[in-house]
Amino acid sequence: MKKQCLATMIALLCSLIANAQVGEPRNDFAIGVNGGYTLNQMFFNPIIKQTFKGAPTFGFTMRYTCEKYFKSLCAVQLEVNYANLGWKENIETSADTYKRDIHYIQIPVLARMGWGYEEKGAMFYAVAGPQIAFVLDEKEHRGGAFSEETLNLRPGKIYQQYGMPVKNTFEYGLTGGVGIEVNTKKAGHFLIEGRYYYGLSDIFGNSKKDTFGRSANGTISVRVSYLFDIVRTKK
Repeated sequence: MKKQCLATMIALLCSLIANAQVGEPRNDFAIGVNGGYTLNQMFFNPIIKQTFKGAPTFGFTMRYTCEKYFKSLCAVQLEVNYANLGWKENIETSADTYKRDIHYIQIPVLARMGWGYEEKGAMFYAVAGPQIAFVLDEKEHRGGAFSEETLNLRPGKIYQQYGMPVKNTFEYGLTGGVGIEVNTKKAGHFLIEGRYYYGLSDIFGNSKKDTFGRSANGTISVRVSYLFDIVRTKK
């Protein structure tokens, strides 16, 4: 079911590209950089109580604008980003602390719709599409006693995640967000955006014999971007 959702999103994105040029054509290509901050939690089943784990993110953005359909500016956007996800536990039964850093390279492929001033001024936009990612590295941070006594105080005695390495280093899911872009004729494009990512794959094994039936990322991010034009449609 999860893979079907991802395949459907990819098909819709391909349909957007294939059906381009039915409105007023554009041939705009812009590239640039992005950076921001992520707040991540893991969807665990059985549940592990957590607080949001924050970390910086940054990357490279490419955007191709293909048409203006009525008042909507249609584009396809590809990014290659670094992100530090994982989770931070909220342990209430002892003084133990635990955090797991999982470092990713993320590649979202986004359909983009914008409304507003195209050449000079502000534009509101929305993005949505599939995202894949690859685990680069991971690291555990433990504090407190972490003894047999404190581990047995965990709700449901769920502590098998400690020392358990990531099994699935390839990840996929869906992402989307909204933002504001300020366009200038000479200085480029300045963007600020909020985005949410919902992981469809699990980092640990999820068979009946495994501890967790679900172990996926859920990420809120805020980012700013700067793009400059490589190709611009002459109007």
